[in-house]
Amino acid sequence: MYAVDLHTHTRFFHGHRALGDRFDPLGVRMLAEMADRRGLEGFATTNHDYFTPFAPTASVTTLPGIEITTSRGHVLVIGPDPPAETEPGALTPGEVVDLAHERDCAAIVAHPFRNSTVRELEDVPFDAIEVNGKHPRSRPLVKELAENRDLPLVGGSDAHYPFEVGRAYTVVDADRLTPGALVEAIRDGRVDARVSHSRFDRLVRRGYRAIHRQKRVIDAIERPTPGVGTPPGEDSS
Repeated sequence: MYAVDLHTHTRFFHGHRALGDRFDPLGVRMLAEMADRRGLEGFATTNHDYFTPFAPTASVTTLPGIEITTSRGHVLVIGPDPPAETEPGALTPGEVVDLAHERDCAAIVAHPFRNSTVRELEDVPFDAIEVNGKHPRSRPLVKELAENRDLPLVGGSDAHYPFEVGRAYTVVDADRLTPGALVEAIRDGRVDARVSHSRFDRLVRRGYRAIHRQKRVIDAIERPTPGVGTPPGEDSS
């Protein structure tokens, strides 16, 4: 069994690609240090619309991935050969899944109830659905969605800062932790989403709920419409 965070970012910001490229090697080392402190065996680097191969870290396994901005929201592509770069909003979710499978990667619906309508697509063969560490209170909705699609749940922190790593993570039932073995475990359903309930993580999540309310992103299951927010590529009408 391995505890793995399947959704992390190596930078604190978006845009400014050249600056980010210089920062990313430091960012991945900081993520690795925090993942080790949190008792994780690995994490996937899933930067927005690009993949950078990183040198192995001494403490934990770094797994290749990318978070692709589709025309309907974000999809995580994790595995041995993720695409090096994608144009934000240029691909449909179905095209991203095809691309992932061609490259022997798993395609995962990221934060399905935050600025995304990917969850509405019933005929796209995703491999899993994510419980996102920024708003785990939506887990009952995500679980119902996964059951309706007969897909496994995985967990990812969506960390943009190292202290966020491990807020949500995935327990992987595999003999070894390699990109290929991870993909096989996801497709076989040998994965389970977990959420950290430490006092620190609860405080951080309260902060994110306040931020999401300001952005009109609703993640609380008692609200009438849990998916408020405009996905990339869609207008607000």
